[in-house]
Amino acid sequence: MQAVRQCSACSRRAAGGLQRSQTDNLLLRRRAACVRSLGSECRRPGVQKPGDLTNHAHMSLASLSVGHGLWQVEDLSHNSLLRRAASVLTDSSSTFLSQATLALTDALTDYSKAVHSRITFQRKYLASLGKMNPAEEESLQQVISDWRAEAAERLNECKHYESTWINAVNMSKMAAEAAYASGALQASILVRTNVQVAQSQVEDARKRSAEADKKLAETKVEEIQRMAEYTAFLGDGDEHEVHEAYLRED
Repeated sequence: MQAVRQCSACSRRAAGGLQRSQTDNLLLRRRAACVRSLGSECRRPGVQKPGDLTNHAHMSLASLSVGHGLWQVEDLSHNSLLRRAASVLTDSSSTFLSQATLALTDALTDYSKAVHSRITFQRKYLASLGKMNPAEEESLQQVISDWRAEAAERLNECKHYESTWINAVNMSKMAAEAAYASGALQASILVRTNVQVAQSQVEDARKRSAEADKKLAETKVEEIQRMAEYTAFLGDGDEHEVHEAYLRED
């Protein structure tokens, strides 16, 4: 009886081993089929290899991790966004102010140069009055007339750019107030400093322009006196004609 039980147990073990062996063989065949399928898929154009897919997946996960970390660190509150917008506004207004200031100071400088050049040739003309031949006198008068026209053109530019510059200053001041109200204190301080620097530069250029105008006025007085002396020397008949000519010029 015991022998029969042993034989039955042996039979069951043998059957179990055979079943496991068949199962293992089936798994091996399935794995082989999967490998062949993957190999054929990898050889197709446009299909990534399993290693590439793994690397791509790792990169995607890393990107998601980095992006998630950035979203965690970045402050997207309303106050933060307003401060950023205010900073952009102050940067733009400062750039506009800088360009407007440069245009105005250059125009004022060019005007001053034109006026000084006119004064130089006018004084040369007065010093040579009565000593030049008609051709030389006409040539010098033409040069003076050209510098007079140049100064007038530069003066028109000054008026044009001054209007733009005033608008730029006002915009910068409003941008500074907006930045201060939104909490962007550093941006507000920076743009206010830029306004002060721009005002100082324009004021210096205006002083030079005013000094040129003052010298021009003094030269005109000298011119009138010299012409009066010259006409008196020539005779009273030409005095009225000379004064009328200079009144038409200026």
